[in-house]
Amino acid sequence: MKALAIDTSNLVMGVSVISDGIIVGELTTNMKKNHSVRLMPAIDSLLKEVDMTPKELDRIIVAKGPGSFTGVRIGVSVAKTMAWSLGIPVTGVSSLEVLAQNGKYFDGVVCPLFDGRRGQIYTGLYGNTEGRFQLLEEERIVQLTEWLDLLKEGADKVLFLGNDLPLHQEKIVERFGERAVFGQAADHSPRSSELAALGVEREGEDPHTFTPSYLRLAEAEAKWLANQKK
Repeated sequence: MKALAIDTSNLVMGVSVISDGIIVGELTTNMKKNHSVRLMPAIDSLLKEVDMTPKELDRIIVAKGPGSFTGVRIGVSVAKTMAWSLGIPVTGVSSLEVLAQNGKYFDGVVCPLFDGRRGQIYTGLYGNTEGRFQLLEEERIVQLTEWLDLLKEGADKVLFLGNDLPLHQEKIVERFGERAVFGQAADHSPRSSELAALGVEREGEDPHTFTPSYLRLAEAEAKWLANQKK
């Protein structure tokens, strides 16, 4: 199987190509620049570098959120459009799950997180159980303090991952002390190669019905619904 993986759900923009289980190309940037402008040129450049045409692809894989509303929409829109035009399925993978893969060999549990504003975070809990690395606590948007109280009741060591950690690290250390472990610089950026590897193992979906995972409504949508109820 040949597949293209796309992640624009947060600060990092990642694109990779996997062919028969081998990552043959990967492009990652970690800067505050417009993903909508840079994504298609990055895809075009990478496919040319690996001597592959879009018509050779069997699937498009995309990080489906949560994360930046705009970022998620950009990646999902491009993935759905490419899949529809090529007549191939699209596979979505949680953006938090992709980030969590950076800690899959950690001797403890892994907590990937993205900032959700107003003291909230997007997060979930992953770890090795029953012979595989998998979700232990459902992904959610939650107040950081509430989440930390929940984690304190569990494992001894927690590996925290994410480029937004500097916003929350002080509170985490206050609650966890030495039980909190923080990854190295490279561990905080999700890798599109991990996204590709996860995606090829899962079922594809019809691009027409595929939907992203925001975990909450955009502020404008929430206000609109509130007004409708009034």
